[in-house]
Amino acid sequence: MGVLGCWVNAIPPPTATLPLLMDSVIQALAELEQKVPATEAGHSVAAWLLSAQGSGTHSPLHHFLLEGKCLNITELDPPSLSPELRGLMGEVARHSMQDGKEYGVVLAPDGSTVAVEPLLAGLWAGLQGHRIVNLSLESMATPPDAGVTFPDLGDTSPGLSNASPDVTSVDVGAVSPNVSTKYLDVGATSPEVRPGSPEVQASSPDTKAKLPTAVDSLLVVTLAGDLGLNFLQGPQTWNHSGLGAEGCWDQLSVPRTFTLMDPEASPLTTAFLNGALDGVLLGDYLSRTPEPRPALSHLLSQYYGAGVAGDPGFRSNFRRHNGAALTSAPTLTQQVWGALILLQRLEPAHPHLQGMSQEELAQVATHATKEFTEAFLGCPAIHPRCRWGAAPYQGLPTPLKLPLGFLYVHHTYLPAPPCTSFERCAADMRSMQRFHQQTRGWADIGYSFVVGSDGYVYEGRGWHWVGAHTLGHNSRGFGVAFIGNYTAVLPSEAALRAVRDELPRCAICAGLLRPDYALLGHRQLVRTECPGDLLFNLLRTWPRFDK
Repeated sequence: MGVLGCWVNAIPPPTATLPLLMDSVIQALAELEQKVPATEAGHSVAAWLLSAQGSGTHSPLHHFLLEGKCLNITELDPPSLSPELRGLMGEVARHSMQDGKEYGVVLAPDGSTVAVEPLLAGLWAGLQGHRIVNLSLESMATPPDAGVTFPDLGDTSPGLSNASPDVTSVDVGAVSPNVSTKYLDVGATSPEVRPGSPEVQASSPDTKAKLPTAVDSLLVVTLAGDLGLNFLQGPQTWNHSGLGAEGCWDQLSVPRTFTLMDPEASPLTTAFLNGALDGVLLGDYLSRTPEPRPALSHLLSQYYGAGVAGDPGFRSNFRRHNGAALTSAPTLTQQVWGALILLQRLEPAHPHLQGMSQEELAQVATHATKEFTEAFLGCPAIHPRCRWGAAPYQGLPTPLKLPLGFLYVHHTYLPAPPCTSFERCAADMRSMQRFHQQTRGWADIGYSFVVGSDGYVYEGRGWHWVGAHTLGHNSRGFGVAFIGNYTAVLPSEAALRAVRDELPRCAICAGLLRPDYALLGHRQLVRTECPGDLLFNLLRTWPRFDK
């Protein structure tokens, strides 16, 4: 019997494999769906891919919340599957890191790297439909501490929903209609505080929190359990967790090896968190979709393509924005806390959980959620230089003296059309870099960061090196450019949000930009029409605009 308790035959060792692309995963799902009855296709595919992990040790949380509720699945004969499919399934089924390499990840069409394991876990949890699992607190291995003051985690329900009036979230009108708005926290906020801003805290120590009485299996198996486990080692990991580390593929056309930029990174890499968010979003969608549900291969094709059910807002490009809309910090904190309580019961001898009080578990959950929301969910998704195929810097870069006090806004003018896909945006980045290096004679692309209309920010010279964007002011501020000509039109709302809210907020939290920074248009400092009349007029309405 396999690790899931559902399969008699284990998948043999991989003999061949497909490129490590999301398209390959979708191809594998499509082949599997052709081999089972249509009514069982979704359940069979999710379980079968998870069973590719073989007989290795698996998380007790996964075993209890997913594997213990085995689906009635038609058995497949592994030899009937192609060697390429068996190889891919074995290769991507388990997320791991070793010797600076990250395994179990694939390259998606939007340029992001995605861990397959949490994605599949979310799909399977969503297919189960019933997600709420009660915690029998009276029988916990570590009983609740009476009279302990916990961090304020809000008045949350067991699921994703939360309606605490003290915590803000994104404007409902800006959220994809396919992301369940019943889970949105739409409490009243001060007009000076933007949703997700640093002024909105995940917790405050003033009041008592309720012990979690139930967990949402979808959140626990995708995100909450791993968040809690990552922060269990102690306070020294809370401020320097290495969460959200990026990496580089050996090649983009036929990717095989993914090397992390930080070999000491937390297991909660950008790829893992991408897969976890995708699993949460798609699992939630599946749990709310009546039978017959769409084939998983079709669902993933839409999500990693033009958008689910024709909705361009519900796709992988906007996973962070949609993830922030789906659950609030207090709700996630309760789920992380509940996951740790459940794990403490399932594995009493766990080296990091043994003897921990409920107050300590609550503190871990609070800090884990705060780090995730501030350092990842509230930051824009930034494609590193290696992802868009940057040429090397010519010469030696000059380091910036951080933090800086200014953000200078540009438009590229040429290319004039906004780029709406990773392929187009990456090509525009390479074109601009060639022009700056070969025609202008600069050492590199001039901008610190460039913003596409595909939901992504592209790293230029980055946070640490002096750019060539605003003559006479390059060492005083970051130069951020929107791809396109914005004389008579405006960038997309997602692009504007990245520059107005997300990029500066993230930079302030990381100590790269001063909290009192000022924002200026290029034309205020240099004789130019940049960043275009219509865009500049909009900038003048932003709170940090310096007249």
